[in-house]
Amino acid sequence: MKIWLTALLFALVSVCGAAAHGVRVPKDTSGITIAPLSHGQMTVIADHRDDIHLLATWLADRDAQVRDLLAFSRLQYAKCLWGMMPGSINDEASPFNECSHAYLAADQAILLRMRTLPHWPEKTGQLFDTVERSMIVSGSSLVLCAYSATSFNTASPVDPDWHDFIIHMPSLLTALAVTAGLLLSLGLLIVLVRTEMARSRHSGGSTPPTPAGLDVSGTVAG
Repeated sequence: MKIWLTALLFALVSVCGAAAHGVRVPKDTSGITIAPLSHGQMTVIADHRDDIHLLATWLADRDAQVRDLLAFSRLQYAKCLWGMMPGSINDEASPFNECSHAYLAADQAILLRMRTLPHWPEKTGQLFDTVERSMIVSGSSLVLCAYSATSFNTASPVDPDWHDFIIHMPSLLTALAVTAGLLLSLGLLIVLVRTEMARSRHSGGSTPPTPAGLDVSGTVAG
């Protein structure tokens, strides 16, 4: 009986994992199509993300495509909890890996778009060459994963794979630790507030204020 139960649980976990890691085609393709990037390219783009966004912020008012891609990247980054979850980029099993692919693919698309624009060509060209050299040195294009063939669209933001959240231990432990920290902080705050209120009531009732015009003995002054 135990063997059958173990086999059943294993099958359920496998099905959940497969469903969570299935390719999710964009439901709305009315926006900008974003080409996929490999798992290895993600790390290189992530290392240069701040520089890409700095240039993109300058160019956003001058090019609508850069502006839309930048907005999509920022939205996806927020959906991925601002990169705070462990393994969101490097761990393919992470429920945040696909949405990380989405915002980093958008960052790569921004870089490629800026390279074609006439604004600040020396800066965009230098950044493009730097990223390209990093790709070559690390052999990033050879490192593939389940999402390396997944294209994205600015009209279809990607949510984390919540189906896989419970069975991805680093994400689950991080969430539990954050929740415990918040509850502990809230508990300490309540204790401090109640202590301060009790102290205020005690000090206010023990020594009544002296009315104006009276000295401490109760004699009318003057």
